[in-house]
Amino acid sequence: MSAATKPASTADALTMSGAEVVLRALKDNGVDVIFGYPGGAVLPIYDALFQQNAIRHILVRHEQAAVHAAEGYARSTGKVGCVLVTSGPGATNAVTGLVDALMDSIPVVCLTGQVPTHLIGNDAFQEADTTGITRPATKHNYLVKKSGDLARVVHEAFYVAKSGRPGPVVVDLPKDILINKAPYTEPPTTEHRTYRPQTEPDAEQIRKAVKLLKAAKRPVVYAGGGVINSGPEASRLLADFVHMTGFPCTNTLMGLGAFPASDPQFLGMLGMHGTYEANLVMHGCDVMLNIGARFDDRVTGRLNAFAPDSKKIHADIDPSSINKNVPVDVPIVGDAARVLAALIEAWKSEDAPQDKPALTAWWRQIDEWRARDCLRYRQEGRIIKPQHAVKRLYEITKELGRETFITTEVGQHQMWAAQYFGFQKPNHWMTSGGLGTMGYGLPAAMGVQIAHPDALVIDIAGEASILMNIQEMGTLAQYRLPVKVFILNNEYMGMVRQWQELLHGGRYSESYSAALPDFVKLAESFHAVGMRAEGADDLDRVIREMIAIDKPVIADICVAKDENCFPMIPSGAAHNEMILGEDQEGGVKGVTDEGKVLV
Repeated sequence: MSAATKPASTADALTMSGAEVVLRALKDNGVDVIFGYPGGAVLPIYDALFQQNAIRHILVRHEQAAVHAAEGYARSTGKVGCVLVTSGPGATNAVTGLVDALMDSIPVVCLTGQVPTHLIGNDAFQEADTTGITRPATKHNYLVKKSGDLARVVHEAFYVAKSGRPGPVVVDLPKDILINKAPYTEPPTTEHRTYRPQTEPDAEQIRKAVKLLKAAKRPVVYAGGGVINSGPEASRLLADFVHMTGFPCTNTLMGLGAFPASDPQFLGMLGMHGTYEANLVMHGCDVMLNIGARFDDRVTGRLNAFAPDSKKIHADIDPSSINKNVPVDVPIVGDAARVLAALIEAWKSEDAPQDKPALTAWWRQIDEWRARDCLRYRQEGRIIKPQHAVKRLYEITKELGRETFITTEVGQHQMWAAQYFGFQKPNHWMTSGGLGTMGYGLPAAMGVQIAHPDALVIDIAGEASILMNIQEMGTLAQYRLPVKVFILNNEYMGMVRQWQELLHGGRYSESYSAALPDFVKLAESFHAVGMRAEGADDLDRVIREMIAIDKPVIADICVAKDENCFPMIPSGAAHNEMILGEDQEGGVKGVTDEGKVLV
């Protein structure tokens, strides 16, 4: 048995209450803030929190929001986010956030209260089978049944959450374990006995990848959230590799910021609402290098038509992601930064020449696709185009030069934010990608603002999504967090309405948001500032005033009600079967009720 798993002995362990053991373990694992909501089962921890100053507690208004806040904190810092909720409904309310973190590979440790061990299984008050419920919602979970295991389990939870492919971990804590005395030992300094993710890539696989890439005539680098999870060095190495090779680069939704948006080799985001050039490059490439992305359905479109003529190289720290959705020619298991470092070294040492004439011809083709200007829109008259609202928000924040973090809710506004807000570096874009969780953006922004108190944090929202966790405006008020909520208000569940228009014959079933609140008055009721832009001539003034105010702000931006988000690859279509906007000529123009693409 290794030192990492050896139980503490009375000779080398401090003894304290279980609640104090938990807090000591959090502190020793680098936790400085925890997002939570109290309840009977976790009152011993809250009592211990009251008697210390090392860890700050943020009182949210709903447990789902606690997890999203921890996600925002984790995604913007690279640290593990920490959550504390009570038993029963406290734990079940956290499940949506846990699945969100699992889908997007966000490291979170969630401490859940549980009824005393002798009552487990008796349907006691506020009892739930938390480990059973969260097993498919987490990377791993624990139920602590012995006081002697408590410190080890909490330490291990942090190790599991941040190692390999990051994810959420639940530690279920019965109340008697928190009250009783327990031994405390420091975090282990040796490797875990059983969980040791492979971080170093296989040299032979790297050699095979470079050989393919050197011979490529139509290459592309496709980078995902795994590059960001690997740390800032991975993004720097990605830029070095792309510049050294001269290849085009595209990012997934979760990978935005891994490669600078302003770089001439950047094609924009790919996938369902990706750019024309990014999607056609993916469709037409002959060699694809995927680093830290999982070939999800929003990226691939119809699998049997995905990059049909390409050799595929897939580098990922999670071996189960490789060959899961798309068969690949060269699998590479490893951490993104180490893979990129190895690729750079191997590229420099590989004697085979690069096919420069073919690459030049490939860029000529790419420039033709770029000339389509697929994100072009017309801002005419007073009605605000949502694309224009996001673009002006980006341009004004760039002009002001403040460090800016963007979170989003989920829907059309999320895609417009991805398309029109340029991210130049990693960890500044927080969105719900895999699960698509409405209500994510406001609490995520709260977590980002806690982590970066002097930064400008903006939640780009929709009027439907923002209401999912609007109660967190109370948290912003309590902790004086100057988060800005930028609502693109079209009075519809916009993406639902868009699909109903394009795929369901314009039958707008239950997608109109009747009886919306007055968001200005709603902001004021939460001790925040409310403002509204009703026309294009109001927009810049409202954005500048919103940014200047050192308080929470809700900016209600009244945008065109029937605007659709394009380009769009319909569900089940291929990358070269995009629906383009009204301002685009040629290409695909619509879809029949049966889902057939119209040219």
